Amino acid sequence: MAFKRFQRIIFGLGIALAVLTTAAAAEPVRIVGLGDSLMAGYQLAPGESFPERLESALRARGHDVVIANAGVSGDTTSGGLSRLDWSVPDGTDLVILELGANDMLRGIRPDVTEKNLAAMIERLRARGIAVVLAGMVAAPNLGSGYAGEFDPIYPRLSQKYDLPLHPFFLDGVAAEPGLLLADGMHPNAAGVERMVDGFLPLIEQVLAGGEAAAARR
Repeated sequence: MAFKRFQRIIFGLGIALAVLTTAAAAEPVRIVGLGDSLMAGYQLAPGESFPERLESALRARGHDVVIANAGVSGDTTSGGLSRLDWSVPDGTDLVILELGANDMLRGIRPDVTEKNLAAMIERLRARGIAVVLAGMVAAPNLGSGYAGEFDPIYPRLSQKYDLPLHPFFLDGVAAEPGLLLADGMHPNAAGVERMVDGFLPLIEQVLAGGEAAAARR
């Protein structure tokens, strides 16, 4: 009897050890928000930027994620491409790629913007990092000609590389004074919350689908 009891204890300890080992081996999904001032949290208080609020929202829904803020105010796609390797460290599972707004505001040729974004996507994929594309649309004052060249960039890249796409990063916030800073361009804290709410369905679908986990293998 004593021997059988000893066996049960050892067996129980073995199960507990296996569970603890599995738990210790589990790591959070590491996400980087690579973007411009919309990602960086321009003029917002600590804790109010998009990556921080998205991380909090995902964790509240039971997702084990860590989101690093690699947003740089004023950055263009050229700038993002030049800093890509050091902005996205090894061990990153997923990048939210949000660049192009400053290209548009500066009137940079849309084909240049698309080429830079494509280069970033290809470089990230070569490193085994999944990508979610956050799109932008041209400001109305730039005219229909420019918009006709700029707006299709993100859907086209999404289709070409089979990427999850959030078509307009400022959806529900642009042109809403109560959700913008005094400059009428950047989201305030309430605007960021609206952006997070709009982005959640896509990012949760990506996490559930295992794209980020697959990138680790």
